[in-house]
Amino acid sequence: MTSITDTFLHYQAPEKLLQDKIILVTGAGDGIGKVAALSFAQHGATVVLLGRTLSKLERVYDEIESLGGPQPAIFPMNLEGAGEHEYQAMHDTLNEEFGRLDGILFNAAQLGPRTPIANYAFSEWQKVLQVNVTSPFLMVKSMLPLLNQSQSASILFTGSSVGRTGRAYWGGYAVSKAATENLMQILADEYESSSHIRVNSINPGAVRTKMRATAYPAENPGTVTDPHSIMNRYLYLMGDDSRAVNGQQFDAQPKA
Repeated sequence: MTSITDTFLHYQAPEKLLQDKIILVTGAGDGIGKVAALSFAQHGATVVLLGRTLSKLERVYDEIESLGGPQPAIFPMNLEGAGEHEYQAMHDTLNEEFGRLDGILFNAAQLGPRTPIANYAFSEWQKVLQVNVTSPFLMVKSMLPLLNQSQSASILFTGSSVGRTGRAYWGGYAVSKAATENLMQILADEYESSSHIRVNSINPGAVRTKMRATAYPAENPGTVTDPHSIMNRYLYLMGDDSRAVNGQQFDAQPKA
């Protein structure tokens, strides 16, 4: 019998896996968020591109259109400063435009400084926790009415190994990722009896992104996994083939 982990790692997504689905991707202008948005669109989803930099979102928008994907939507937002009223306005806009959401990928994150706690600036701590924890809380709370309108909705948080076991010098980022995993588990437990909303997390592992290069400046990027090579895992968790999977922590690149 094939395990969920085996299915997750070796999944081959049908061409129209996400046909007619509305999926919101945060941090969609770069890195994993960009690749995921493109992959979701290539499999039929209408993607809502959320990020801080409009020019980056516009480039992803153009790329999706050039590949023949469904016309995406752009929602610029600075997660550092957004409050409840911005998220309510976002709900209202998406409700008017689409009437529902079928998925959210919480990909946007702030790394913060790599420094001992003794040297960690309060302002940096606040910024990291705001973007990585408070923002997903406010967003998912605001989007739940739209997710409830879906017949099969997936909420996917982005985890990290340092969120499961704290590590020196990872400070606010590690703490925020531990909180992210806990938020996922709380939501999954609250929707355990739901037949149409599931909540999981995925730890992408070492992936070739700007954040990874910032965290490991001496690392040869050629030795790090390209984000395209793990997209089948994201597709599995976003598509209906994972409909029965809830409250699980997945490693996109499990250690042997």
